[in-house]
Amino acid sequence: MSNDTITTLRGGCFAPFFNEAMFPIDGGHVEGRLCSPLGTLSCCVPCPMTDWVYPDNFNSATAAANWVNVVGMVCCGFLLLSWLVLPVEKTHRHYLSISLTFAVVLMNLGFIIPLAAKPEQCFNEITPHGMDTSSVCAASGSFLLAGGWAGIMWIFLRALSLHLQICWQLVVGRSYMWFSQVLGWGIPIIGLILLLLFSGVSFRFGATCHINHENSLADFWIPLLVFAGLTVIIQFATFGYCIKVYLASLSDNSASTEGSGMPSYTNSIRTMTPRQAYRRVRRVIQLQWRGIVIVLVIIADVIFFAIIFVFLDTTVQSIKTDPQKALAWAACLVGARGDKNKCLDLANKLVVNLPTVTAVLVLLAMNGIWLLLLLGRWSMFTGWVELFSSLLGIQTKKEFVSVDARIELKQDPRSYEMLSRDAGKTDHVLTPLSTTMSPTAQGGRHTPDYFGTTARYQPHQRSFSSPRPPQQTHWDTYQHDYPPPMPTSRPMGYEGMNPLAMNRIEKEEEDEYTTQRSPYGQPGAADYSRDHVFI
Repeated sequence: MSNDTITTLRGGCFAPFFNEAMFPIDGGHVEGRLCSPLGTLSCCVPCPMTDWVYPDNFNSATAAANWVNVVGMVCCGFLLLSWLVLPVEKTHRHYLSISLTFAVVLMNLGFIIPLAAKPEQCFNEITPHGMDTSSVCAASGSFLLAGGWAGIMWIFLRALSLHLQICWQLVVGRSYMWFSQVLGWGIPIIGLILLLLFSGVSFRFGATCHINHENSLADFWIPLLVFAGLTVIIQFATFGYCIKVYLASLSDNSASTEGSGMPSYTNSIRTMTPRQAYRRVRRVIQLQWRGIVIVLVIIADVIFFAIIFVFLDTTVQSIKTDPQKALAWAACLVGARGDKNKCLDLANKLVVNLPTVTAVLVLLAMNGIWLLLLLGRWSMFTGWVELFSSLLGIQTKKEFVSVDARIELKQDPRSYEMLSRDAGKTDHVLTPLSTTMSPTAQGGRHTPDYFGTTARYQPHQRSFSSPRPPQQTHWDTYQHDYPPPMPTSRPMGYEGMNPLAMNRIEKEEEDEYTTQRSPYGQPGAADYSRDHVFI
């Protein structure tokens, strides 16, 4: 643009400002202009405004924060793919964790899309682009606001679930799952539609579009902060109850609580001693400490972002309402012939400083990393190693596994086979008669072969397991008139019985995560992440 054109557009305004009358009012987000009357003129700050109130490294700081979002996106993608592909015993997936991760993914997309598209922020010299004139703006703003809404809702539902379990001894099951799905996704969708209709988004703060000032408090910020406040209240109420239970347990010296002391049924929860209540609460917290921490982290990030952005939005609107607040800064720019570096000290009084802005953006970007650290497990990595090993045909070292452990039980109880531990001989079956395992073949002690042949049963002299003729006693002289005793049959299944099978003990191991019983006898009540695995 030539100097003559710039001079014409200034329309009598001092550099670097432009005359608002020289620009149309039907393109871009016109309400986003920052103008001030100067006599009969209306002079406006050049677009984008952040280039004039922040130092030159502002764009570098925001771009660095966007790259942190890329790292968080990778972490969330790993979690979602692991929950989708790997078995539940490797991932411990749950619908609350999955939905919260999806919400963080939406928020990350709001920062990643501008990083990849590199959009033009301004419609003209004084007007920023809005969602009507920039598709990138519409997409990034929608993802950011929808992710913020969904993140708050799923954090709220997670805190509420934990509160119901600890404080009210309620089992959150399938009904709560459907209630969470409706509330966790329904409110963000409705909220996004309302804010796009009544407020809209535009380039107001860097390369990512944010909600406009019009009606923003009513359709976004106040409802968002209400749910955030409820989450904080519920979380601290849960902490208060835990502290109360702990203090009560310190003074409980009843002898009945020295053992396990856990009630077995829901009705007995009201008769728990303080020590038993403390043990139940401690168990739930031990299982859910990751969820508690992620609730605190994300709720702190969202509240911090909301407060900072509302303050920034209010400051800009106050300058529009009262231009005298920015008069000293504008006069400095005019005197410095547009050199903003000489006037940054005055500009810092009008906006949020750069370190605070960078901290907010980085904290929001790190939510995906926190999810991986707190919701991820080492078993996920080992699960992927095992999956790729099986796909590539790599055999891992196997322990002895009984073939009888299979669901298909064999009819012959004497069948007893062991799989070879050698990885290269998985098809080789060892039996007690194998020469490789025979003690005599190895020079060891001889063990009776109970499996190859059937041992002949030799009843004990005083055994009554089979009929024997009565011995001659002095009672025989009085029993000549009595009929002889009738013979009885040998017990069923006695012939060929394996004597070693009489002492066989079956051990059943259950996964603690999926089959853990609650302290009061209801499955899954001790940990809401064990109720109805959803994916």
